[in-house]
Amino acid sequence: MKIHFIGIGGIGVSALARYYLSKGHKISGSDLTSSEITEALEKLGVKISIGEHKAENLQKNTDSVVYSPAIMPTNPEMKKAKEKKIKIQSYPEALGELTKKHFTIAVAGSHGKSTITAMIGVLLTKAKLDPTVIVGTKVKEFGDSNCRVGKSKYLVIEADEHFGSFLNYFPEIIVLPTLEVDHLDYYKNLDNLLKAFKRFVANLKKNGFLVVNSDDKNVRKVTALRDENKIYYSLKDKDVKRLRKILKIPGEFNVANALAALAVARILKIPDEISFKHFSEYEGSWRRFEIIKIKKPKSYTLINDYGHHPTQVRVTLKAAREKYPKKEIWCIYQPHQHERTHYLFDEFVEAFKQAPVDKLIITDIYDVVGREKRGIKKRANSKELVKAVDKSSVTYLSKGEIQKFLEENIRGGEIVILMGAGDIYDLSSKLK
Repeated sequence: MKIHFIGIGGIGVSALARYYLSKGHKISGSDLTSSEITEALEKLGVKISIGEHKAENLQKNTDSVVYSPAIMPTNPEMKKAKEKKIKIQSYPEALGELTKKHFTIAVAGSHGKSTITAMIGVLLTKAKLDPTVIVGTKVKEFGDSNCRVGKSKYLVIEADEHFGSFLNYFPEIIVLPTLEVDHLDYYKNLDNLLKAFKRFVANLKKNGFLVVNSDDKNVRKVTALRDENKIYYSLKDKDVKRLRKILKIPGEFNVANALAALAVARILKIPDEISFKHFSEYEGSWRRFEIIKIKKPKSYTLINDYGHHPTQVRVTLKAAREKYPKKEIWCIYQPHQHERTHYLFDEFVEAFKQAPVDKLIITDIYDVVGREKRGIKKRANSKELVKAVDKSSVTYLSKGEIQKFLEENIRGGEIVILMGAGDIYDLSSKLK
C-alpha cells in the first residue's frame, strides 16, 4: 500500500511513518522544512518533498493520506486527495486504529509524556514483552528512533491532548502524570481541557487500568468518577528513596515519571528486579535534559531540553541547579508558539524571575505553522518578555547571534541549556 504523510517531519507523524514502513508499505511525505527527522526517513528510502506543499507531491496510485493535525483543509495535497477520493486520516485517527488492534498503554497529561512513554517502552523491551512504541522523542535504546516495532500485542503510545487528538485512542492502560492549563489556542480555558481529559478517561477499555499521580489535583479531579482498577502513585511512596539513589536523570519530576512507569510494570507483572535495573541504566532521551560535552574551543556542558511551558522551565532549571550546584548555568530559551507565550505570559515571567541561572538569553518565538492567529503575534514577543522579567542576567538575542555570542563569551566549565520545543536544538550540532 502507498501511504503519503503530510507534515511528515512532525515527531508523531514521522513515528507512524516508520511504523508503516516497517510493515512493508511504500511511504512518501512532505514538509515545509528539512530536519534531522526528515533526513533520517530519507535514508530509509522515504521520498520526501521539502518546501511549499503542492498537489503534485501526491504520488500516483496513492492509497491513503495521513496528515498532521496542524495541516489545514485548504492544503493542496489534501484537496487533491479529496478530489481523487483517497482515504484521508489525521495522524491521531490513524494511530487510533492501531490502539483498537493492540493492548494499548497510553501516556497523557501536560508534562512527562515522552519520558514516561520511553521509560515504559524500554522497560517492556527489556522484560522481553517485545512492544511496539510510538513516542514523541528519539530513544537511544530504539536506535535513536521515535518508533519501535515489536511483534507482541503491546502498543505504548504518547497521547497528545492538543486538538483533542487523544480522544481517538482506546487504551487498556492510561497513565496520567500531570495536568494544568495549556493549549489555550484550542481549549480556551482550563475547564474545557479538564472536560476533554474526562472524555479520554472514558475511552479506557472495559477492565482497563488507570495510573494516577495522586499529587496532582487536576489529575485527581478528572479521574474522580472512576474507582475500578485505579492505581495511585506519589512522591510520598516508599520507592521514592530508592529511585532517587539510582536514577541518572535529574529532578524530582523524573522520580515521579519513574514511579508511573513502575506502576505500569507491576500491572503487567514485570518483576521489580527488572524494573529497578532498567531505571538505574536509563540515560534519558532526545531533548529531555540531553547532556552533550563540548570540548572545543572551550570545554563546557551543553544540555538540550524540550521544555516549553512555564512549569517545565521552572522544574528543569531547578533540576539543573541541583545537579550542578557549583557550576555557572546559562539558559538559552526559545519560546514556542505566539499564542502560548501570550496566554501564559505572566507565568513565564514569574518562572524566569525565579530561575536559578546565572545568565538567561531569550530568543525569538518559534512560529508554529498552521497554529498561529495573526492577532496574537502583535501581543507577545521575546523582547517584551525580557523587559517584563527585568533582571540584569536576562538579555535578548536573535537566534542567528547565539553561536557567535557563546564562542566569544564562554570561558570554560559552564552549563549551557538550550531549551524550547522549536528548532533551538539545531544549535547543538553547530556548536559541536
